[in-house]
Amino acid sequence: MSTTSKRGAGARRVLRAMHRDVGYVLVGLTFVYALSGLAVNHVEDWDPSFSHFERTHELELPSDHDAAVERVLAHLSIDDTPSEVYAVADDEIDVVLERRTLHLDLAEGRVVEEGQEPRFLLRAANWLHLNRGKRAWTYVADAFAVLLLFLATSGLFMLPGRKGLIGRGGVLLVLGAAIPILYVVFGS
Repeated sequence: MSTTSKRGAGARRVLRAMHRDVGYVLVGLTFVYALSGLAVNHVEDWDPSFSHFERTHELELPSDHDAAVERVLAHLSIDDTPSEVYAVADDEIDVVLERRTLHLDLAEGRVVEEGQEPRFLLRAANWLHLNRGKRAWTYVADAFAVLLLFLATSGLFMLPGRKGLIGRGGVLLVLGAAIPILYVVFGS
């Protein structure tokens, strides 16, 4: 074996080790970005950060609006101060809170509570994916992008010959690059 091919094999071995180790580091971030990407891509179909709920409560309500609101808040163990309370009709009151609204029917003694609750892990992933963390997360996201570029580039040179960049790998590379180009040209 010549010195040049020994050097090429040694360089490929180092490249494979770096590719493997960087790939392991990025797996967790890739899962977060991929799952969040799927979620936010379908925001017109569902709210990826919050689940919506509606609950009905039955209780005796006084006819006095202030007393009724006070009783409902106490009964539901709500400590939040309503941002708005208004009469929809003589015996109907709406109580607007931060993430829910209470519809009180004084005559029926019914309270319909509707609102939204955060989806625990998915909301956090979306928050990161959409870069709500700003400056600090921008550095993490930029490092992730640079390391993904490294993975993509190093992957091009892992296999020599017909299975590598000169052969099948080159054809697949062109196919991968053609997908967004064709979409922009014909899909818009």
